[in-house]
Amino acid sequence: MLETKDLIIDKAKPSDWEGMYRNVWSQPESAKYMMWNVSDSEEKAQVRIRKTIDWQKEHDTYIVYEKESGEPIGFAGVEKLESDVCGETGICLGSKFTRKGYGRQILSALIDYCKEKYGAKEFIYQTREENISSVKLAEAFGFEQVGSEIMTDERDGHSYNYLKYSLKI
Repeated sequence: MLETKDLIIDKAKPSDWEGMYRNVWSQPESAKYMMWNVSDSEEKAQVRIRKTIDWQKEHDTYIVYEKESGEPIGFAGVEKLESDVCGETGICLGSKFTRKGYGRQILSALIDYCKEKYGAKEFIYQTREENISSVKLAEAFGFEQVGSEIMTDERDGHSYNYLKYSLKI
């Protein structure tokens, strides 16, 4: 479990399906820059939380909870890429929970986690160029852009520029 000023970042629980459905998975704005589709029913959200729990058993991926409300409001994850390099595997917040500084708290906690658990000396962050909030987050942390790649969103076929950033930690 990771803790920040306003958030708890922890493994999912079966009861999280409802909050994740309401706050994240049913929200087109939350999925806009991600690689997943919205869940359009409570039944699909219940299946999704079971898959999430199974996935989290073997991966450094987590649900993000708002401390004040206890609500699940997003998810985040990291992976070890090389002996001393880690990268985020996605940071997503429900649209009602953006512009509160939560992205900064999550990214900072993930970087600290990778330094402590893996001895990471470099952290990789990737985002779509059109995701202005995410680009600004990378810039605020002092990440250096080290690459980009034109990719295609499999959901709707549109092309986007996928930016790769690096930060020495």
